[in-house]
Amino acid sequence: MSWFESFVLGLVQGLTEFLPISSSAHLRLTAAFAGWHDPGAAFTAITQIGTEAAVLIYFRKDIARILSAWFRSLTDRAMRSDHDAQMGWLVIVGSIPIGVLGLTLKDQIEGPFRDLRLIATTLIVMGIVLGVADRLAARDEAGGKHRVVKERKTLKDLGVRDGLIYGFCQAMALIPGVSRSGATISGGLLMGYTRESAARYSFLLAIPAVLASGAYELKDVGEGHVSWGPTVFATLVAFFVGYAVIAWFMKFITTKSFMPFVVYRILLSILIFALVWSGALSPHAGESAG
Repeated sequence: MSWFESFVLGLVQGLTEFLPISSSAHLRLTAAFAGWHDPGAAFTAITQIGTEAAVLIYFRKDIARILSAWFRSLTDRAMRSDHDAQMGWLVIVGSIPIGVLGLTLKDQIEGPFRDLRLIATTLIVMGIVLGVADRLAARDEAGGKHRVVKERKTLKDLGVRDGLIYGFCQAMALIPGVSRSGATISGGLLMGYTRESAARYSFLLAIPAVLASGAYELKDVGEGHVSWGPTVFATLVAFFVGYAVIAWFMKFITTKSFMPFVVYRILLSILIFALVWSGALSPHAGESAG
């Protein structure tokens, strides 16, 4: 992998990680469209550490408060009813599904799941799911002629059941094209949470999963065409770009709909199918060399 490739892929990772459009799919597609080798699951997981570092800094006050309360709850029984302490436990509970499935499906994640036809399918299916979830949220918030405004849930209403459902939604993102934020936000909206609450828990829930996945994949750096230098460089690019994107996205969702992302996902999937069916792009482009 050249330094230019690593810069572009780091830029793509930073731009797409927090948007509900799938960063892993875009890394795979960028390489395929450019005629580069597939960067692979290991490169993807490690560059996500960069964007997750942006989450740690952006939500540093929330994270510090949750960690402090959680650690105190281990010895202080009275603290166990504290919302922040409970959030710590809920992040742990919600991380279980992706941890178990990530190890179980490792071979599929690095192989069959990277087929461009599957990526196109998940882009369009999850795009429709996100669109439906967004419409339901908008209807509750706006009310109507024969409907009153329906109050949506916040993170104070989050319990073990909803935490596990969020966790299984996040695990779906093991398939490129699903989108970690897209799946968890959709799940949250369908369960009746506000856009801001769904996105906030989505980002907090991703922290242990992404850091653990990136650490696990460190051993594979240097194998094949991906070396340490370009990987670290791409991770740094992803961090700086990702921080700017997350700051923008958290402001965007407070007043805007997710429909632009839904339309984008559907159009991109149609483009991929058209290129594959016409023979202009192989569904396994770059895999043999990668």
